[in-house]
Amino acid sequence: MQVHAPAPTEEEIRGVVMPLASLEGPLLPMLHALQDAWGYVPQEAVPVLADILNLGRAEVHGVISFYHDFRDHPAGRHVLKLCRAEACQSMGGHALAESTLQRLGIGWHGTTPNGAVTVEPVYCLGLCACAPAAMVDGRVVGRVDDARMDRILSEVGA
Repeated sequence: MQVHAPAPTEEEIRGVVMPLASLEGPLLPMLHALQDAWGYVPQEAVPVLADILNLGRAEVHGVISFYHDFRDHPAGRHVLKLCRAEACQSMGGHALAESTLQRLGIGWHGTTPNGAVTVEPVYCLGLCACAPAAMVDGRVVGRVDDARMDRILSEVGA
């Protein structure tokens, strides 16, 4: 069972984002800073950001939910991103994704019960000539088939 740290306090959130408040268009840098600090954008940050930037809470939430890279909950110890772009799909990416999700017993953006792996879709890793492609903790892997995926999942403890 995965144990999560307590949610950050308003003071901690302000400590992370206030140095960025003077930037032009500071919301995205603030969201990135929060995710860098906690691995996700805590729900507790929404009213704080809205207050600092004089925005509605819905506007802040809309930006968080629009961008796929922002998480609203902690990810697993390892993040596996599977390419969903056309080149990877044409080379078996859809079947690879389905078998991977089925093997792990989770859906997109889900985390395995042991907290080892979170699986996320990504829309092109720039490795089209070596499709299908995946990214594991920032490392790109090409020509992924079920056997290679088995090795990847074994390496990350899934």
